Amino acid sequence: MARVLFINAGSEGHINPTIGVVQELISRGEEVVYFTIEAFRERIERTGATVRTIDGEKFIEAFLSGGRNYLLERINGLLHTVDIVIPSVLEQIKGEHFDYIIHDSMFGCGRMLAQILKLPAINSCTSFGQTKASFDKMLEQLSKEIPPEIGKRIHDEFQRLTVMVKEKYDVEIHSAYEVFCNPAPLSIVYTTREFQPFKEAFDQTYKFVGPSISSRLKQDNFDLADIKGKSPLYISLGTVFNRSLDFYKLCFEAFGSSDHTVVMSVGQQTPLIELGEIPQNFIVKKYVPQTEVLKYTKLFITHGGMNSTNEGLYHGVPLIVIPQSADQPMIAGQVANIGAGITLQMQSLTANQLREAADHVLNDPTFHNTVSNLKESFQKSGGYHQAVDEIFEFKRQYDI
Repeated sequence: MARVLFINAGSEGHINPTIGVVQELISRGEEVVYFTIEAFRERIERTGATVRTIDGEKFIEAFLSGGRNYLLERINGLLHTVDIVIPSVLEQIKGEHFDYIIHDSMFGCGRMLAQILKLPAINSCTSFGQTKASFDKMLEQLSKEIPPEIGKRIHDEFQRLTVMVKEKYDVEIHSAYEVFCNPAPLSIVYTTREFQPFKEAFDQTYKFVGPSISSRLKQDNFDLADIKGKSPLYISLGTVFNRSLDFYKLCFEAFGSSDHTVVMSVGQQTPLIELGEIPQNFIVKKYVPQTEVLKYTKLFITHGGMNSTNEGLYHGVPLIVIPQSADQPMIAGQVANIGAGITLQMQSLTANQLREAADHVLNDPTFHNTVSNLKESFQKSGGYHQAVDEIFEFKRQYDI
């Protein structure tokens, strides 16, 4: 048995793929100590892991303090979280032994902690994989949008923060890639190589294990009998940070008088009472068991988060992607590129456009043929079982 240090401050999309991985590690005899924020304590504890927390409010405040308009600002935001994460983790594990570390690809200062603790490291990558070359190319393109005076301020802040990290923690940061992508000797990527853009650029240190779909260990009040045999449309923009009241009302307008049964998850930020009168063919909840609902769904209208996209394709459901932020435009582009669905833009969207897009995807057999093939490759990819197989092979290589 080895002791595993798992670092993942994260959000829903970063936490959920790791649930099955942690359960599988523990079932194979590993002891897992998992650092996250308090909001995810119960979910992780149910896996059998020991949970320790960092201050979630201070973490978010530090992350947002870097700025939100440009990717380089978000990278600085991640560096602002260093003083929240690293001292807390080091204090809470003082005197303990760990054999290796698994860290999130973005949140939690994982690469830095691996260096400080001198532990063999595995990167848990919940979006597309990124090589340094692909990341630098993306950063170069995005940097062209930044006014020069703002770009200089962001660059100077990055230099100041990296000097601070070196002085406080004796960790050298050589590039923005190290901060944003946390590269490691092994990267577990929770999608398939077929869905990964520029898949030929990734060597064997990247293991594409497919979607890590397991029981989310979360209670819900959704009766699946309401949708069995009805092949519903399913609409969700995620359950945490969205508050898209106008969009949900637009969906009522688009599909309220149709023959479709529609399941709509509106998340935690939208009071149901503010939606007004709900059409009779709609089932509206704050949260639904997404992986279960997708088993019966004929079309998924989604924000294009990596988890949601993977889960839709895993169940062979064509997609309409309406990206909101972060990596979602990139994911939406890949969905369109491979023919698994289409992309719409929220800013100009009308009910008529949404209805016509749904009719197009539902009635064009090429979308269904594509997602049927993807479903097969996704379900054969191994998921969290394959992820832990790769982790154990990594242990053998490092004689752990």
